[in-house]
Amino acid sequence: MNSQTVIAAGNNVLLPATYDIVWSTVCLVIIGLVFWKKVLPLFQKVLAERTEKIEGGIAKAEAAQAEAQRTLEQYKAQLAEARAEAARIRDDARAEGQRIVDEMREQAQAESNRIVAQGQAALAAQKAQIVAELRADLGRVAVDLAGRVVGESLEDEARRRGTVDRFLDELDAVSAPAAK
Repeated sequence: MNSQTVIAAGNNVLLPATYDIVWSTVCLVIIGLVFWKKVLPLFQKVLAERTEKIEGGIAKAEAAQAEAQRTLEQYKAQLAEARAEAARIRDDARAEGQRIVDEMREQAQAESNRIVAQGQAALAAQKAQIVAELRADLGRVAVDLAGRVVGESLEDEARRRGTVDRFLDELDAVSAPAAK
């Protein structure tokens, strides 16, 4: 049979029977309504819950990120403050150390000056003592020599002192220009 004979008879093999089309359409509408009323709301509910969870997670993550940023800024501020405090403490310590060194230097200089002054005073006292002793020894020797040269005794204390003093003054006068 060819295709024209099938069409002519009224039975098309490609087209189903009318009752099949009607019952298929009724089943499709019933399944569509059940899907529309029962299944689709469940899918929408699950999708809405997932969307809320995702959006809630994003919001929590953004809040945590904002909190972390605030904490980081606080940390940076505290770190900068700590660095400034450390620099201030370091500068104070340097200044205090310099002040202590200066005080110690001043004390050492004062102690040195005191020791030098005491030494000079001791030297002057010793010099005066030595000069006095030398004058006495020199006077005795001079009197003995003068007594031998003159041939008379210079036992008289007043005469001897006058002679010794005059001799020492002359000796000082002669030695002073030589020292200059």
